[in-house]
Amino acid sequence: MAKKKMKLSSQGPYVTMDNGLVKLTIVKPQGYIIGIAYGGMDNLLDAKSNESSRGYWDINWNLPGGQDRYHLLEGGEYSVVQMNKESLEVSFKNTYDPWSARGTDLPLTVDIRYIVRTGVSGFYCYGIYERPSGCPAFDLAQTRLVFKLRKDKFHYMAITDEKQRVMPMPEDLLPDRGKQLIVPESVLLVNPINPDLKGEVDDKYMYSMDNKDSGLHGWIGSGPIIGFWTIFPSQEFRNGGPTKQNLTVHTGPTCLAMFQGTHYLGIDMVAQFEEGETWKKVFGPVFIYLNSTPDASKAHNLWTDAKKQRLFEETVWPYDFVSSLNYVAAKDRGSVSGRLFVQDRYISDSLIPAKNAYIGLSVATTAGSWQLESKGYQFWVQTDSNGNFTIKNVIPGVYGLHGWVPGFMGDYLNKEQITISEGKQTELWNLTYYPPRDGPTLWEIGFPDRTAIGDFVPDVNPMYVNKLFINSPEKYRQYGLWDRYTDIHPQLDQIYSIGISNPKTDWFFAHVDRRGPGNKYGPTTWTIKFNLNSVTTGTYQLRLSIASATRSDLEVHVNYMDTGHLVFQELNLGTDNTVCRHGIHGFYCLFSANFPSTLLVKGDNSIFLTQARGGDSLCGVLYDYIRLEAPETSESPKSLYPPIEYNLESIPVILWQTSVP
Repeated sequence: MAKKKMKLSSQGPYVTMDNGLVKLTIVKPQGYIIGIAYGGMDNLLDAKSNESSRGYWDINWNLPGGQDRYHLLEGGEYSVVQMNKESLEVSFKNTYDPWSARGTDLPLTVDIRYIVRTGVSGFYCYGIYERPSGCPAFDLAQTRLVFKLRKDKFHYMAITDEKQRVMPMPEDLLPDRGKQLIVPESVLLVNPINPDLKGEVDDKYMYSMDNKDSGLHGWIGSGPIIGFWTIFPSQEFRNGGPTKQNLTVHTGPTCLAMFQGTHYLGIDMVAQFEEGETWKKVFGPVFIYLNSTPDASKAHNLWTDAKKQRLFEETVWPYDFVSSLNYVAAKDRGSVSGRLFVQDRYISDSLIPAKNAYIGLSVATTAGSWQLESKGYQFWVQTDSNGNFTIKNVIPGVYGLHGWVPGFMGDYLNKEQITISEGKQTELWNLTYYPPRDGPTLWEIGFPDRTAIGDFVPDVNPMYVNKLFINSPEKYRQYGLWDRYTDIHPQLDQIYSIGISNPKTDWFFAHVDRRGPGNKYGPTTWTIKFNLNSVTTGTYQLRLSIASATRSDLEVHVNYMDTGHLVFQELNLGTDNTVCRHGIHGFYCLFSANFPSTLLVKGDNSIFLTQARGGDSLCGVLYDYIRLEAPETSESPKSLYPPIEYNLESIPVILWQTSVP
């Protein structure tokens, strides 16, 4: 069948782009998408909303030390960038002039682009953000692309094979139908329009995804049956690297493309620009894919089809049809290959291939700081079972080579920076990561994978259930789990006995405050009990691998709770908000508490972990992994206690963009 002819029309304040499958109506010169016609539906967007609130880009920013400002991104000039038989690209650009700008103006030049292509069931969106010379200092906290769909048509959302459900209506979040809980975004549905949802809790953060695990999310509508999908063909332009968590969809029905944000990591994620600092970055393109079926019984096939489309988009990245010279084409990119090993002589006398390790390029220059990097691009893959990796399609530049290996603490950073050149492959050969280690393992709690997913996550209080996460690997997404600690330990705190207890059943996933009389929250102290047959003279090391922390005062004592036995204290630790946002990890960090052997005794010993900040129901520390190391001796044992056996097949490992040379 012959492809339909591309059409572009401009009438009054509107421009339409039509490839015969999809028709976009856009306000000019602002660039708001107000209409998407497809599959027999005249408009997939909510026509009852303001024209600026249907399909739009926005940004949160502030002047240094100033209050947060929210702006819709608007073009001031409309132009046709490219139009031929295969592709149509239009621009909505707002140019910042630092010499005539006011103090309230956003100090960015923003060029919003939309592309439709012949025979393609969807459209592409990208933005070019630029700071010309002479701009004042400012902070960029968040920017995204938002689509608000028709609430009378789109009720079913899908994020993964397991995370799909009928969603509430926006009216269900209002006071007469819903009850706002302690977390402002959490609403208990007391009288929803759909009675099947009564008694459930809705919160947009429950549907967050790691960048490495995301790439596709959307909605399925009815009458006609249409799928609306946001596809990320690459994660390179999103801040925070592969473990950064982002919102996807939420009640509205709303579909998001998050490019930059601070969720689950805190204010340290904000991109801070100094006065006069120049910068340019291309966000996207993302692909908005549309599909349909006339058969209601095959509605779920739209999700299956969208997954195939995502894989296709990934294989053709970087795209060859983007017009902007700021977008780097495949022929102008480079690649890097190598093989990563781990050396830990207390585990093996030989080098250990870094199986399923994450390894990536970022402009961040210190170990682990890629988590907070928000100005440049990042390029990540996972190694194969032998530690081999190839990172393809890298924009030329100078990068740090970063990584981490499941099963080992800490962050890898190559000693030398890596230069990626246009059209060239860089071969690094064999690389070795030396994880933190000073002595043999006496005991350990958890599995080092930068999350608390292997710890005990309680069942939700039946009053606050979200049925999607019942019997789910993501049961930590349920509301109010911080209070379940008090329900399980109403008077006495958790005690964990090495060699007897198991983190899956005996180690609460979040070290939080206990709820007391009058709903007042007080500090908690967890006890780790262990027995030593002997004490080696020297310095012991307690490794604390932290998966997340929020407003916590963490203290560690050995055997007695007094100042003489206080071996570690970290005040005001973390700004992740992971506890209240139903997460299992946030900003990863590693601490070591050194203490002399004189604090230990032959026989029974205790280490006390205290969450010392009271009065905060939502503060907390999520431990990734804890290990006690003895001083090194000529005959050091590899481990006093056998490690807890973990079924590694049950730990989610996504082979994300894996490439083997």
